[in-house]
Amino acid sequence: MTTVSRLVLAAVLIIAGGGKIGTPVLSVEAVKAYQLLPDSLATAVGYGLPILEIVIGVLLVVGLLTRVAGVVSALLMLAFVVGIASVWARGLRIDCGCFGGGGQLAAGEEPSYLIDILRDFGLFALGVIVAWFPPGRFALDSALGLTPGREPDEYNDDLEGDDEEPREGKDH
Repeated sequence: MTTVSRLVLAAVLIIAGGGKIGTPVLSVEAVKAYQLLPDSLATAVGYGLPILEIVIGVLLVVGLLTRVAGVVSALLMLAFVVGIASVWARGLRIDCGCFGGGGQLAAGEEPSYLIDILRDFGLFALGVIVAWFPPGRFALDSALGLTPGREPDEYNDDLEGDDEEPREGKDH
């Protein structure tokens, strides 16, 4: 379950970031269209977001820092849901710019806010799954032993089988 969630989320993030990274001016325009951030911050987000999406996507593909990447991706998706809902509630007519482009819609174009919100909420759920559950055996985290494993045995095992005291440092 986690591996599939990781890979779906990674694919979406890499495609979204890749669609924006080649045209950073359009990415900045898309962020500014939301009218939520001051211009200087919107510019920084517009330039930085595609890079962040691609980096998080690659981390998810290889399964490195998986839980951190899951948390970051879930927070990103939640921010996207809030941003799109805000635009919708304020009656703005923009393209979300999720996969490139963005900005004001041309005359006659209709926004797809509900679909965008449902998609991003589903991706938020995948991010939660990735953050909550172990990354799976096809993740570098697992191969490198970076995932929490089984707790060490409380008692030292010996061949004689006599009763021993718990190891030092354990509360019982």
